[in-house]
Amino acid sequence: MMIHRFVLTLLTLCGFVLCNHARAQDATFPSKPIRIVVPYPPGGFNDTLGRLVANKLGAAWNVPVVVENKPGGGTVIGTQAVASAAPDGYTLLVVQFPFATNLWLYKSLPYDTHTSFAPVLLAGRAPMVLAVNAASPIKTVSQMLEAAHARPGKLNYGSSGAGSSNHLAMALFESVSKTELTQIPYKGSSPMLAGLAGAQVEFAFDALPHVQPFIQSGKVRALAIASVKRSPLMPDLPTIAESGVPNYEVSSWHGFVVPAGTPQPVIEKLNREINTILKLPDVQELFRREGVVIDGGTPAFFSEFIAAQMELWKKVIRQNNIVVE
Repeated sequence: MMIHRFVLTLLTLCGFVLCNHARAQDATFPSKPIRIVVPYPPGGFNDTLGRLVANKLGAAWNVPVVVENKPGGGTVIGTQAVASAAPDGYTLLVVQFPFATNLWLYKSLPYDTHTSFAPVLLAGRAPMVLAVNAASPIKTVSQMLEAAHARPGKLNYGSSGAGSSNHLAMALFESVSKTELTQIPYKGSSPMLAGLAGAQVEFAFDALPHVQPFIQSGKVRALAIASVKRSPLMPDLPTIAESGVPNYEVSSWHGFVVPAGTPQPVIEKLNREINTILKLPDVQELFRREGVVIDGGTPAFFSEFIAAQMELWKKVIRQNNIVVE
């Protein structure tokens, strides 16, 4: 009986100490500069997101928040830098689509995507758009499917290279629509869209923020958007699901993670502040202009989202034997 009471007392004291320690971590964080690593070069929405959050966090917490661009290796270089950083909340990583696909595309990675990181927040999603050259006679997804089924493997599409988001988006499209197309890889989204605008390729998927300027210039025509609902930015553009390819949804997404082992109170404090930032009118307007739908939410929600993305693209990558050397 005495031992039982001693154990209960000890457990109560441990819980009290841990609770106070967690509160202390939350209260003292941050007390030094914060670093946000963007695994892409300057420019583009990932860089914009990193700098936007850096500015707002710095102003809210009165500490320096710096952005470090570490491009290269299909985001592997910047991601590795954060995986090996101290798990104290002072280093964040902007993550996007490749975060959930690289572990299936590369034979080996210098980190374990499953265990090296802790999710903070899903900032937003930009739906993929299926587009053609403006002079193309194909004006609907139904017409595209009809042409593709009539000439298997004869129609082509542009991509940003093997394993890129637009390559995988089209691989999934081929699978669910029972079509066969030929990939024409480019070194990046911009040259690929220039190739589409110049009629060097017939079709392409790309994120709305990337393809929108080409649509507005009249050089490219959108056939459909790969979101569950129509975009308020292009309300007349049908979804791919309502155009004859049911259950098709692909987005380019953006969020934040920290090294695994970062104290949960610190993760929650980062999550609360970034959620607050996402609700600011100027931030919402910037996202709207960029064609990105704001998500926000809890670390648990982002964890479930990443897990679902990993499972989806694992299947697509393995079915198509896609490998990046």
